[in-house]
Amino acid sequence: MSSKEKPTLGGTRIKTRKRNIAVPLDTGTFADAVVQIYNEHKGDLELIAKDVDASELDFSRYGETFFEVVFTGGRNQPGTTKPEEGERHMYSVLTCNDTRESILPVVLFLQKIIRRRPFMIKALENVMKRLLQSLELYGPEDRKKLAIFTALTFSQKLSGLPPETIFSALMSDTLVAKGIVLYFVTDVFKVYLVENTLDDLVSLLKRAKMDDRLLDLFPMQKRSIEGFAEHFDKEGLSVLVEYNTKKVFDVKLKELLTTVTDQIAEDVNVADVIEMVKQRRKEATLPDVDVVRTIWDATMDAVQWSGKNQQQNSNLALRQVKQWGKLLGAFCTTAKLETDLMYKIQIHCYEDAKLMKLFPDIIRALYEQDVLAEDTILKWFKKGTNPKGRQTFVKGLEPFVKWLEEAEEED
Repeated sequence: MSSKEKPTLGGTRIKTRKRNIAVPLDTGTFADAVVQIYNEHKGDLELIAKDVDASELDFSRYGETFFEVVFTGGRNQPGTTKPEEGERHMYSVLTCNDTRESILPVVLFLQKIIRRRPFMIKALENVMKRLLQSLELYGPEDRKKLAIFTALTFSQKLSGLPPETIFSALMSDTLVAKGIVLYFVTDVFKVYLVENTLDDLVSLLKRAKMDDRLLDLFPMQKRSIEGFAEHFDKEGLSVLVEYNTKKVFDVKLKELLTTVTDQIAEDVNVADVIEMVKQRRKEATLPDVDVVRTIWDATMDAVQWSGKNQQQNSNLALRQVKQWGKLLGAFCTTAKLETDLMYKIQIHCYEDAKLMKLFPDIIRALYEQDVLAEDTILKWFKKGTNPKGRQTFVKGLEPFVKWLEEAEEED
C-alpha cells in the first residue's frame, strides 16, 4: 500500500456548455421608436430616412415590425386590420391618397433604407405577403393603395423583390372567387404600364410564372377569352388583350403542329387529317396563313431524316411533299396564301442545309399537285422581296420557270 495521497477534484472548475437563452422580442418598444421618428418630422421622409440611419434600432430583428409601421402607421393584431396598443403615426401607405404621385415617395424612401440594409428585403417580402393574403379585410380604396405600392416596387426595381412570391400570395381561391384579385392586379398593371412597356410587363409576368396563368386571375364564371377581353378592354388595357389573344393562338397552333405531325408520321388518311385541321381551325378561329405555315412545318417535322446522307434526305423530303401536298392544297386556297407558302419554304430551305438544293424540286412538286399556281411562282421569281437565299433559289428555279413561260407561249 502506497502512502502517496490520491488526487482529488477539489478546487477544479468543470466547464459547462452555455445554453442559448432567447432574449424576448420587444416589438412594441421598437414600433414606438419608429413612430416617434415619423411624428417628430411630421412625415418628412427625407428627415425620417436620416434619423433611421443614425439610430441604433435593431432592424435585423424587427424588420417586419418596421414595415408594418410603414404600411399601417403602427402594429396590427395578427390576421386583422385592428391596431395593437402603442403609438401610431398618420403618414403610412394606407393614409396616403390613392394615387401614384402620393405613394411613389414611400417606395423611394424604402429603396434608400433597404439599399443600406439588403437583408431587410426578406422582411418586406413577408409583410407584403401577409397584406396581400388579407386583402378582403381592406376596403376598395386601401386595396388600390396596396396595388399602387406593389406596382411601384416592381417599376422602381425595389432591391430585387421577387415577383413570383408576391403574385403567388394573391392566388387564394377565396380572393379570386370574390373578384378581389382581378381588380387588384388590374390596378397593378395600370400603374406599372405608366412608365414601362408591354414587353416589360410580360417579362415581369414570366418571372412571376404568371404569363400562362392570366385567366386564373378571373372568377370561374368569367374565366374565358371573351371575359378576359371584355374586362381589360373596359379598363383601357387593350394591349394586354392583344398579347393574350396572340398567346392563345400560339398555344393552339403548337397543339395543331403536334397533332398534325403525329398523324402524318402515323400515315393517317389524308382526308381525315384535313377534316381534323378544319375542325381545329374553326374552334380556335385560327388565321388561314398560320394554318398553312403550321401544316408545312408538320410535314417536314414528320420526316425521319437519315443523318448525313444528302441524297437520301432529299428523296425523303420530296416524297413527303408529294405524299402530303394534298393536305397543303386543302388550305392554300388564295394567291396570297400561295405566296406566303413560297416564302415559308424559301426561309425553311435557307435555314436547313440539307434542303438548300431542294427548293426548285419542292416548288415543282407543289405545282404539279395544284398547290402553287403558275402566276404565284412567276411573281415570286420576278418580284420576290425576301433576300434569304434568293439568288441561289432563283438560279435553281430558272429551268422550271423557262419551261413554264414556254408552255404559256405555246398555249
